Amino acid sequence: MRRWLYDSVRDLDQGPADRLRQFPREPDMIVHGLRSFSALIIRSLLRIYNRFEISGHQNLRTNRSLIIVANHCSHIDTLCLLAALPLRKLHRAFPAAASDYFFQSVPRLWAAAILVNALPFARQARVRQSLSLCQELLANPGTIVIIFPEGTRSRTGEVGEFKSGIGALVAGRDIPVVPCFIDGSFQAWAKGK
Repeated sequence: MRRWLYDSVRDLDQGPADRLRQFPREPDMIVHGLRSFSALIIRSLLRIYNRFEISGHQNLRTNRSLIIVANHCSHIDTLCLLAALPLRKLHRAFPAAASDYFFQSVPRLWAAAILVNALPFARQARVRQSLSLCQELLANPGTIVIIFPEGTRSRTGEVGEFKSGIGALVAGRDIPVVPCFIDGSFQAWAKGK
C-alpha cells in the first residue's frame, strides 16, 4: 500500500482561487474526496441519462503514462473520457483545458480544478510552455494527459483539423497514444447550447 504524505505548508498563504489556478496543485484530501464523489455521480448520470457506453476501455488499463487523444464537440467530452478511466486513476488524469476560458472565472475554475483536475493549457501564447508541462507530467509513470487536438469544440459535430501540438508532444518519445472517438456528445450538448 502506498503512503500518501500531505504537506500544505507551501500554499497556505494563497487564497482558494489562487491555489486552484496554480499547477501542479498541492494535494488536498478534501479536493480528492469531492472529485471522487462527483465522478461517481457524473458516471451514473452519464449512464442513465445519456446511455453512456465504453468500448475498448481495456486499452486504458496500464501503469504506463499515456496520452488520450479525442474528438471534441462538447464540454461533456472530458467527463466521458474521465468516466472511462478506473477511479483509482482519476487523480492522475489531467485533461488539457483552455486557460483563457476555464481559469478566468471562479465557477469555471472550480469545475476545472476540482471536478476534472484540469491542466491549464495556453492555446494562443506560451503553447510550448504548456507542452513542456505535459511532458513533465508524462515523465511520471501512471500519468494520463487528455488532449483534444482540434484545440476547440466543433460547431458542426465533425472532426476538425488537428493542431500540431500533439505531434510535437509525442515526437521521439515512447509514450502510448490512445485515440478515442466520442459519439453523441454533439447531440447531447453542442457548443453554444
